[in-house]
Amino acid sequence: MSTDAELTDAELADSELADSELADLGQRVAVVTMGCARNDVDSDELAGRLSSGGFALVSEPADADVVVVNTCGFIDAAKKDSIDAVLAAADLRDSGRPSRVVAVGCLAERYGSELAESLPEADAVLGFDDYGQIATRLRQVLNGESLAAPTPADRRVLPLVEAKAPTRRLLAPAPTANLKVASGCDRRCSFCAIPRFRGSFVSRPAADVLAEATWLAEQGVVEVFCVSENTTAYGKDRGEPNALVQLLPQLAALVPRVRVSYLQPAELRPQVVETIAGTPGVAPYFDLSFQHASQSILRRMRRFGGSESFLKLLEQIRNMAPTAGIRSNVIVGFPGETEADLAELETFLGEARLDVVGVFGYSDEEDTEAVTLDGHIDEAEIAERVERISSLVGVLMDERASERIGERVSVLVEAAGPDQATGRALHQGPEVDGVCLVPPGPRVGDVVEGVVSANVGIDLLVRVDA
Repeated sequence: MSTDAELTDAELADSELADSELADLGQRVAVVTMGCARNDVDSDELAGRLSSGGFALVSEPADADVVVVNTCGFIDAAKKDSIDAVLAAADLRDSGRPSRVVAVGCLAERYGSELAESLPEADAVLGFDDYGQIATRLRQVLNGESLAAPTPADRRVLPLVEAKAPTRRLLAPAPTANLKVASGCDRRCSFCAIPRFRGSFVSRPAADVLAEATWLAEQGVVEVFCVSENTTAYGKDRGEPNALVQLLPQLAALVPRVRVSYLQPAELRPQVVETIAGTPGVAPYFDLSFQHASQSILRRMRRFGGSESFLKLLEQIRNMAPTAGIRSNVIVGFPGETEADLAELETFLGEARLDVVGVFGYSDEEDTEAVTLDGHIDEAEIAERVERISSLVGVLMDERASERIGERVSVLVEAAGPDQATGRALHQGPEVDGVCLVPPGPRVGDVVEGVVSANVGIDLLVRVDA
């Protein structure tokens, strides 16, 4: 075997070194995750590879020898948060640990050497191609080697990072876990740069998805949350247009509860709606990316649909699943948005009765078509429009939640305290869709049945069955 300082990934994976011994070798690593649910899965994958490659995982950057920051490169606010996370990790060096800070993820992949030059606090900037050898890369960094940053490119194919047992390691064990079914995107929305650094849409083989779901169930996961940039497109790149319809019942046979995210309204076929709405074990939950309601603005966004078609889709969903949860996001202040466009969005939101709506103000993303469009709106005006739509949405979401009073719900408990427990009903997605509050007693991971007795905003009070 090599000397301790030169252990290879394979040798470390086969060794029986305890975490304390690995720590003595300077092998403590903390993984900090920024951004979306897809990044959560990537971080779990990185953690699994690092663990099997000889690193001891720690939860606090201050306890690590090297901190890996999995960055987000989607919008300016997320980029700033990612850079701040790198700087915060670097600031800990004054106390002697960590000795190294490494940036990975979308921001690193998108900007590569430009990020490395502008962020000297990071000892290395690594791209997606480094993930398969992440343990080796970190040891190189710890040894003081200088590694080349990725070269930004408009990839046509970005291979998925393998994310199934035994390489995945759940950094935050919980009753719910994200399950990545695809990566990348083939859509070319004029405001979005994701395809430039995540590549084209690539579906994971169903066998790999099912194998990972089996493993997650073995870890105690009660609900899997299927994530991708566009889950409605699952299988299309493989010539399998019905792949999602076939996959969901198979997943539901492995895990008690299955939830689907990131559905494109214009691509949502009736068979998919029927499968989500009517398959036992699949949550009747529709995360629909409307973005706006004005047809003219949607065309400028390089998207399809409009108020009329969206309302018809919502009617179809509720005819099949009257209590379905439906959420969406909208962008206001897009170049060329008129008062009439904004008024149409307000009318649509009032008629749509969505459970949750995220409201975002438009901001230019470099290397996107929207930057070149005419009709840019002043930032102060965009902020006013965000406030206007957000105020409306707040009222509408409260009204929609109150409509659920008297409704029977099945609540997955995610936190338990002496005074109350919290969880989510089938119509509520993780983190952003509100919670159900139930009396104390059930344990984390339990599923309890009850009736909604009141609402506090989008949160629901539930009277649990005796």
